[in-house]
Amino acid sequence: MSDSDTMPEFGKIRKFFFPIYGFEVKKALPMGLMFFFILFNYTCLRNMKDAMIITAPNSGAEVLPFLKAFLVMPSAILFTLLYAKGSDTMSSENLFYVTIGFFIIFFGLFGFVIYPHLDFFHPAAATVAYWQDNCSGSVRWPLAILGNWSFALFYVMSELWGSATLSLLFWQFANQICKTSEAKRFYSFFGLLAQFSLLLAGEVADYFSKISRGLPDPWAVSLRWLMGIVVVSGIVLMGIHRWIYKYVLTDKRFYDKPELPGAKKKKAKMGFWQSMMFIVTSPYLGLIAALVICYGIGVNVIEGLWKGQVKLMHSNANEFNAFMGRYSFYTGIASMIVMVIGGNILRKFSWFTAAAITPALTLVAGSIFFSFIIWRNDFVGVLAQIGTNPITAAVFIGSVILILAKATKYALFDLTKEMAYIPLDDEMKVKGKVVVEVIGGRLGKASGAWLQSGLLMIFGLNVFSHGKKVELISLAPYLFGILVTICLVWLLAVRALSKKIAAVTAAGSNVVNT
Repeated sequence: MSDSDTMPEFGKIRKFFFPIYGFEVKKALPMGLMFFFILFNYTCLRNMKDAMIITAPNSGAEVLPFLKAFLVMPSAILFTLLYAKGSDTMSSENLFYVTIGFFIIFFGLFGFVIYPHLDFFHPAAATVAYWQDNCSGSVRWPLAILGNWSFALFYVMSELWGSATLSLLFWQFANQICKTSEAKRFYSFFGLLAQFSLLLAGEVADYFSKISRGLPDPWAVSLRWLMGIVVVSGIVLMGIHRWIYKYVLTDKRFYDKPELPGAKKKKAKMGFWQSMMFIVTSPYLGLIAALVICYGIGVNVIEGLWKGQVKLMHSNANEFNAFMGRYSFYTGIASMIVMVIGGNILRKFSWFTAAAITPALTLVAGSIFFSFIIWRNDFVGVLAQIGTNPITAAVFIGSVILILAKATKYALFDLTKEMAYIPLDDEMKVKGKVVVEVIGGRLGKASGAWLQSGLLMIFGLNVFSHGKKVELISLAPYLFGILVTICLVWLLAVRALSKKIAAVTAAGSNVVNT
């Protein structure tokens, strides 16, 4: 593997934008392309899942907390059990292909088999509406999920794609084949290249939404094209991964260990439950998990309320998806700008400084958003004078805030979190990461979802709602309190983890039990 410490210094401009030596492009570029295709699919799926489930008959943004709490989280646990078992019985390379293959088969079936025959698979919308009208308001939104069960399944699989392929498969692979000296230069490049996928995904969503307008079922046409693209992208992703194994990891300049990463062992070092107990008792991994969980809760409470306002502006799935495509496009632009800055922050400042920016920004920006939502009626006159209204203003403010939050997440939060894994041994990189990223990531979103769904169910009881439909916007003051609390906890966790990283860096020892 290359050691940049013995190589000549970059020029100032090269060091700022592209701190990678010419011979290292063979390793850095395909890794960046893997990140690109994973994030492209994730962005397409994220936009589509929200568009489908929020605009579905008898549904709304209020179903999201129930989906995340009671479907996504259990599915993440099941995936973790299966993945950990697979890591003991298969090589990392084969496990990668099996995992990606499972996802693209499902998305292909959904786009070309399930969605075209919804009348067969789903109960009638009138039937679901009857259920909702004759039941307590506290179960209104779970009934909406039942009535649109295939959309809910699509939502779950789309959520798992992000955790399984991006947070787990890609970063686990990168941490196995990259040294710390390479990570400081490569990781920001991976992220910067991947942000172009947000631009492409945004343009693709907007393009197919436009060309399908005026057709009998424009969303069906858009969905079929997008699912086809997602499947092809997944196949290309597997091809790049195979190329890296065949041509990069066999080059001693890039990978000089005696065996390929994650090669199948005759006997696993630890069983799954032993690994779980070992991970739970590791304060170091616990702090990484705390960062992931806090991010999930913080962004979740903002997004749910914001998407409810987006639905009021774009009530059908095709237009909702087009809006989310434009949102992804601008997120990509912001992420690329912040990625260049963030890469230099990682090289010039402490890990703590880079890691603390995301929670601090989320706290400040989220406070602005909730303050506007809570006191939105006080701004009606001012907004009318500039030709807008509270709904449009809420969507705009929320979009700007979430774009900034996502940009700093991609540019700083993800990179600093991944660097924290590098000192771990191979066993803990695999099993520790799957628990932290898949379960921890889902637990973060699920915790925010449990809080929101719990509030919706409590205030949906007739004794509180008086027969009225309870929506997330009426819970804004409570959600604001949750956001402030979780961001403060997040900052404390960043501080504690930075001390442990500094200690292990100075000692040069393994950190699993520290």
